[in-house]
Parts: sequence; C-alpha cells; structure tokens
Amino acid sequence: MQMPSTKTLYTYWNTIRGSRSAPDRRDIDPTRIREALANTFILELDDADKFSFRLAGSHLCTAYCRELKGRSFSALWHDRDSDAIETLIRAVTEDHAVALVTFQGTTALHTKVSFETILMPLRHNGSTHTRVLGSMSALDEPYWLGVQPVIEQRITGLRLIWPDEIAAEDNVREVVSSVVNDVAFAHGGGAPMALPTTVFGRSARRYAHLAVIDGGRT
Repeated sequence: MQMPSTKTLYTYWNTIRGSRSAPDRRDIDPTRIREALANTFILELDDADKFSFRLAGSHLCTAYCRELKGRSFSALWHDRDSDAIETLIRAVTEDHAVALVTFQGTTALHTKVSFETILMPLRHNGSTHTRVLGSMSALDEPYWLGVQPVIEQRITGLRLIWPDEIAAEDNVREVVSSVVNDVAFAHGGGAPMALPTTVFGRSARRYAHLAVIDGGRT
C-alpha cells in the first residue's frame, strides 16, 4: 500500500472488525478516518446485481468531474477488465479477501494518471454480499486532474490480502488465476507466458497487462 489514505482505511477496517471476517456498516465512525474520508467510498449491490457507489468522497468525485453516488462502479472499467473486476469483488464479498489494485485512468485528451484502490468486505444486515468499503487515491496529481475527467481505466496490478492468513496459497492462486484467465480471454487468447516483474516492492509475474503476486498474505 503506497498511499496514506489506503493505509489509514485498511488499518481502521482491520481494527474494528476484531475477530470477524468483516466489520458491520454500523461500526464505522467517520470521525476516526477524517484524513481518508475524501478518498473513501462504499459500494452497494444494485438491482442489476452489479455494484454501484452508495457513498463517494470528494476527491473521487473531483477526479471523475461528477457526482459518483448512484453510478456504477463496474462501468468505470474498460470492457476487457470488467470480468476481472467482478472476480475480484467476489473474492472480497464471498471469500473475505482484501483486494489491492493499481490502475491507469485516461481522459478524453489521452492524458493519464495512475491510481491505487483497495476493496474490503463490509457486513450489512448480517451479510457481506451487498456492501464493499474502499478507498481510491491518485498516485500523483497532475495539474489537469479535476478538470479533465477520467473516462476509462485499466488494471495495471493487483494483490489479494488475507488478514487472518486463513486461506491457503492454493486458494489465493485459484482466485488470482481466475482473474488472469478473464483478462487473457478478453485479449483474445489463452494465458500468456508469465514474465517476472516487481509490484509494491515484491516479486511478481506479468500476465498480459496485469502483475500478479502469489500468496498475497500480509
């Protein structure tokens, strides 16, 4: 995790959940995460069985130059990454993993900026299937950010974190492999050769435009 808002929200989420796989929505006290609120969001499952923004901080809305509340989270991503994002969300809501994703946002003028986002399970009415807590921050802030809206985004790296170390490495590889297969299929072929690379300071493997870290525990 590179950004302060990401670290702050993850630490707070991990603290208030205690021994549970996820905290309850009612457990969140906004005053405890003031410095991260502008980058924080909550997703909810909508009538189309997709996730939309229930709440979105001011920095997020500024980056997209519009109010995000009620808008589709899935629709933000490039078509070729949509299946990968859906797989990651299932890992969060069903397996209670934390997903850490980097992506590149592009404007209509083809200017680009990199972001870091984190997705964490959140319990609502006893279930973790309908809410996701997250944070999204630009890794740098070019002068045009907030003037030229981000209209397309592509995943550049991902990591799954298992806070309780309850998932075996095989399970992590299975989830990540599913994401890789989704992306490889979207690019018109089978899984390409894995190439070594480094992400978040750790050894990783490159598949298409994704960097995958096996294990993913912290």
